[in-house]
Amino acid sequence: SSLDVPFPSSREALIALRSLSPDKEPRKGGISKEITVKDNTLSRWSADEARILRVSVNSFMDHLLLVLETMEMFSLPVSQ
Repeated sequence: SSLDVPFPSSREALIALRSLSPDKEPRKGGISKEITVKDNTLSRWSADEARILRVSVNSFMDHLLLVLETMEMFSLPVSQ
């Protein structure tokens, strides 16, 4: 499985990558999360079980929402 999160620009995608990369999965085995950026899209995910994937994605989305709200709060200009 994979999860792709598009951003308005590669700059925002890289900021999100740098903000989210330090977070490690608490469970060892069963899930592989390698966050990458290609153009303006943050992506990559896989899991052995749907339940594990769901928990991991939910946690990631909570953190992603915080990153997006922070970007919006500081009015990060869109790269040209």
